[in-house]
Amino acid sequence: MLVVQKYGGSSVADAERIRRVARRVNDVRAEGHRVVVVVSAMGDTTDDLINLVEGITDSPPEREMDVILSTGEQVSIALLAMAIKELKAPVISLTGAQVGILTDNAHTKARILNVNTARLQKELDEGNIVIVAGFQGINERNDITTLGRGGSDTTAVALAAALKADLCEIYTDVDGVYTTDPRIVSEARKLDVVSYDEMLELANLGAVVLHPRSVELAMQYGMPLHVRSSFNLNLGTIVREVDSMERSLVVTGVAYDLNVAKIGLYDVFDKPGIAYKLFKSLADEKINVDMIIQSATRDERNDISFTCSRSDLKKALSVVQDLLPEIGASGVTSKDSVAKVSIVGAGMVSNPGVAAMMFEALAEEGINLEMISTSEIKTSCVIEAAEAEKAVHTLHNKFNLANEKSL
Repeated sequence: MLVVQKYGGSSVADAERIRRVARRVNDVRAEGHRVVVVVSAMGDTTDDLINLVEGITDSPPEREMDVILSTGEQVSIALLAMAIKELKAPVISLTGAQVGILTDNAHTKARILNVNTARLQKELDEGNIVIVAGFQGINERNDITTLGRGGSDTTAVALAAALKADLCEIYTDVDGVYTTDPRIVSEARKLDVVSYDEMLELANLGAVVLHPRSVELAMQYGMPLHVRSSFNLNLGTIVREVDSMERSLVVTGVAYDLNVAKIGLYDVFDKPGIAYKLFKSLADEKINVDMIIQSATRDERNDISFTCSRSDLKKALSVVQDLLPEIGASGVTSKDSVAKVSIVGAGMVSNPGVAAMMFEALAEEGINLEMISTSEIKTSCVIEAAEAEKAVHTLHNKFNLANEKSL
């Protein structure tokens, strides 16, 4: 059996944790399995590297950011390979470039285009445990690229899909996927199984257990994921396709995201092509826009509000300011003291009134809704960031998610 494992930064945060991972990996090999291991940077290494950059410049070139940030994973793979070697097991560490991960040219947010598995297959055929640097690849110019925060998850799933692995395990510092963040709500319950659709929504809406792009890849290739803790041997959460008969819960979980900013434009021309110009310009700068609201037309003009990540706010405002004369807007405002709180559940599509219950619960706590967005399996609200934790508690209680037989 071929097993792909991914270990996050907290799992390899120090020498003792790296040795523990090494023993776990070696145990899998001792059972007769071939093993590929994807590793993130140790602990807070990425943040430390970013702090170093901020001491040099406020506007670092994205290409150079990729060069420096990729070093964190290279430290991890070398140390883990050394720890496994100490156990007398054959092992080799490889960077994203060495392992054949080809990406596009979008530095700091690159997307994987192809995985050349020739080197991987060669090393596995020679009996090696292969340790791969997550989060990184190489573009057509042979420049180092990175996949964005959480990109090691994407690396692991991409390798598992390319190799047609039998199992892809994502190891983290929690026991699996919970109904909400257990650090905020102590009554949060671990889910045994969650569908790709629900996990993708939860990941997109702020749940940090899995990176959204990794879930997209897993769903595309039908690769089941086992999310579990690297600190114990407990079974975790299986992410897979779920039959409609298994969708017993209306609401599966509550997610929140503090990395949110809101931008509003006033008196935009109400004519064809304006929205296209605005959001195409943002897309060209690799700025992901989430919620969009356009107000009712008045005097052939309207207001447009949208959200993006807080980390993209400065860049988004620059794009918008340049467009103001072309789109006719009289002004722009922004706010970064907001959060997004969401409920997710595949059963919502066939159960009317769920969104109303959400709004009722938040209203009873005096929480104002600044923006609302819905789909078949989720409802999201933008609220004041200071009220995010209270909102999560309120919604978790409202839908009785601590109980396995919740709504």
